Amino acid sequence: MSKFEKGKSGNPSGRPKSDTANLKPLLALHGKDVLQKVVDTALGGDLTACKLILDRLYPAIKTQAATVNINATGTLAKQGQEVIASTLSGDIPPDISQMLLTGLANQAKLIETTELIERIEALEDVKK
Repeated sequence: MSKFEKGKSGNPSGRPKSDTANLKPLLALHGKDVLQKVVDTALGGDLTACKLILDRLYPAIKTQAATVNINATGTLAKQGQEVIASTLSGDIPPDISQMLLTGLANQAKLIETTELIERIEALEDVKK
């Protein structure tokens, strides 16, 4: 015997309202007072309040990848060697080099998987 009947909701009242929905009316009433309190606390030297305000006003700057020029011809191994040589010569920052090498490794896996699938399909066609 099952606990639930087919076609009947286990929660007929529906999903309860989230806490966020309950906070909106409170923020509408007290938001300015709360903000002023945080500002006053920050001005009083509370570094946590300062950080809270600064994080909202000046969010962290997202890093942007540098544009790099490398010789992307030849095998994946040759392209990897080019990335390493460019990194060692200082033309490519190490973090960008790591991303490029990871991309080349992922590309190698995609090529390998594609070739294996094609070989298996060819073998299956021969058996038919």
